[in-house]
Amino acid sequence: MTDKLTEAERNDQIKPLLENGWTLVSGRDAIHKTFVFKNFVEAFGFMTRAAIWAEKWNHHPEWSNVYKTVEVTLTTHDADGLSTLDAKLGAKLDALAGT
Repeated sequence: MTDKLTEAERNDQIKPLLENGWTLVSGRDAIHKTFVFKNFVEAFGFMTRAAIWAEKWNHHPEWSNVYKTVEVTLTTHDADGLSTLDAKLGAKLDALAGT
């Protein structure tokens, strides 16, 4: 089982994501970001690359795609909130998207 982040860990690991466009989800211990690409192919390519990392780390996002927009929410269900896995995957998604 993965542990939920402490307040100090949240400050170190989640704060940089919030400064890069992620937002806290109201009513949940989760973060969310909207990624907008040039077209559907770029959005789908991003999701494919992200899926490889998510599978490798066994940590899967809540996400949806409509045309060129990908909505992503990260939380760790077995920790009932944000964990190091969310911070790690959020940073990887930003890198994959070039943000």
